Amino acid sequence: MPPSPLDHLRAICLDLPEAEERETWERPTFRVRDKIFAMFRPTEERPAFWCKAPPGSQAVLIGADPSRFFRPPYVGPRGWIGTWLDGDCDWDEVNTLVRRSYGLIAPRKLVRQIEERRSL
Repeated sequence: MPPSPLDHLRAICLDLPEAEERETWERPTFRVRDKIFAMFRPTEERPAFWCKAPPGSQAVLIGADPSRFFRPPYVGPRGWIGTWLDGDCDWDEVNTLVRRSYGLIAPRKLVRQIEERRSL
């Protein structure tokens, strides 16, 4: 049986330094030092995740592919992006989005650990 969308997302998120999973609002959230960088959200019976995005990214991603990206409720006005995880999900892209979100929230010291890992 293939891994579920949550299992895929969990593996990506928990590979990051000091990342932890915590249930909040009855849904899995992924945090670094108590700050959320990704949330698993099955919306309208479809699995999705939300993450922080750099300024302007939300409009660009939704404009480029509104069938995959959306403006999530609650955090969307602050620039977060929603991504559907069903169908032909691009897990490399999800990985990039998660790491970018983590980089916007995590302390610089932890972000440097990721950069150092990549250079090895």
